[in-house]
Amino acid sequence: MRLHELKPAEGSTRKTIRKGRGTATGRGKTAGRGQDGQKSRSGGGVRPGFEGGQMPLTRRVPKRGFSNYPFKKEFAIVNLDRLNDLEKDTVVTNDLLKELGMVKNKYEFVKVLGEGEIKVPLTVKVNKVSKSAKEKIEAAGGKVEVL
Repeated sequence: MRLHELKPAEGSTRKTIRKGRGTATGRGKTAGRGQDGQKSRSGGGVRPGFEGGQMPLTRRVPKRGFSNYPFKKEFAIVNLDRLNDLEKDTVVTNDLLKELGMVKNKYEFVKVLGEGEIKVPLTVKVNKVSKSAKEKIEAAGGKVEVL
């Protein structure tokens, strides 16, 4: 197939409506703009964000201070009792937790919290570990590495 033979897929495009081509077309005379008013004129209409003279939203909302939102880091939380199902001396990483379905893919960072007990010695390599979780993992004979 050559470039000049390309056509859109069947049913993907619609015929354009030709406005102002006589009353028989159903889009003649006022061409679907109604009778009178600002929006019926060529070049007429209001700018984006205009609210008819009411104070626009962009001016009503205060613009002070700093928002950390774009830089926020969201952590997936995994409690110790969920790690008991793993085999002895397993290296627990973010990728392993995602594979096992303990962490959803949308999370980039993982934090292990000390809820519950751990009976298996594990090597935990995640972004954050709570103090109590670290103590419990080490007490069970495991190691903790914070990435």
